[in-house]
Amino acid sequence: MVAASGVQLHSDAPLTNRPERAESILDLVGNTPLLEIRQLARGISPRVRIYAKLEGFNPGGSVKDRAAVWMVRDGLRSGKLRPGKTIIDSTSGNTGIALAMCGAALGYPVELVMPENVSQERKKIVCAYGATVIYSDPLEGSDGAIRLCRKIIEATPDRYFKPDQYFNDVNPLAHYESTGPEIWNATNGSITHFVAGIGTGGTIMGTGRYLKERNPQIQIVAVEPDDAWHGLEGLKHMASSIVPGIFHEEQLDRKIGVGTDAAYETVYRLGAEEGLVVGQSSGAAMVGALQVAREIDAGVVVLIFCDFGDRYLSTNLWVGWREWREREAAGNAGAPIAPQ
Repeated sequence: MVAASGVQLHSDAPLTNRPERAESILDLVGNTPLLEIRQLARGISPRVRIYAKLEGFNPGGSVKDRAAVWMVRDGLRSGKLRPGKTIIDSTSGNTGIALAMCGAALGYPVELVMPENVSQERKKIVCAYGATVIYSDPLEGSDGAIRLCRKIIEATPDRYFKPDQYFNDVNPLAHYESTGPEIWNATNGSITHFVAGIGTGGTIMGTGRYLKERNPQIQIVAVEPDDAWHGLEGLKHMASSIVPGIFHEEQLDRKIGVGTDAAYETVYRLGAEEGLVVGQSSGAAMVGALQVAREIDAGVVVLIFCDFGDRYLSTNLWVGWREWREREAAGNAGAPIAPQ
């Protein structure tokens, strides 16, 4: 597979860094594959390639496995996490699942503060890992979970170890040490643009920093909801949110706002045309990546698909699916999707 620069890509290579035999489920985090997006890329320059990094292949099912494992292991090294402590954090779902997985693998109890309106699938998964869930006001989103988590810790601070994904520098460090090098190696350094959604900011900050150090010309592009009231679970509209301490907007080259409808329809297209069912945040990242790809004549655009879509099947994401299919059948779907 050849990039626009003529460099052979390794997206079809085996995951040679993933052990064939592991001592712990945590050893299987990382080394996720790149997949070329072909059908949705119709109409862009033939010298532009788009690749999605499929983070759903992590054992906990999302990109958040990386940060969770790095933060928990850092807690163990520092002694902040030790026998008798309970792991606690606020989460919209994926980090909670990853922390619950870590707790189960390492023998630590886990408590998670989540907005009550997160998907039923996410609620059931964290419970399957044995974690205790505390629900925050669904109308307050992830910020409400942050505030409630702080109150719980203040009541009994000695009981808890809080990885603090929004303010822990080990979060972006996980991506600096793993996601960034994986992308660089998989593209033989031919990547020209990196696109990722903003949740905590850890993925785009850590990966972006690594890629910029390897080639300052690589463009780091963040994707966020275009409005405070949105349906893109896992993403933050920064102007209306508690800004994570690890997020530094001045380190970005660009930020793209994406509408909920555009992201949802892109999810439908990815399933129907690429055979790839993902969540709404991945749909938003795809919209941003397509916008970038249409603006350039040559390049390699790599984006992050945070997870697969099986943990969103009960959400509003799929309410419009039938209507979209009917429009497609009538010949009105399949046109390029732009941010709304």
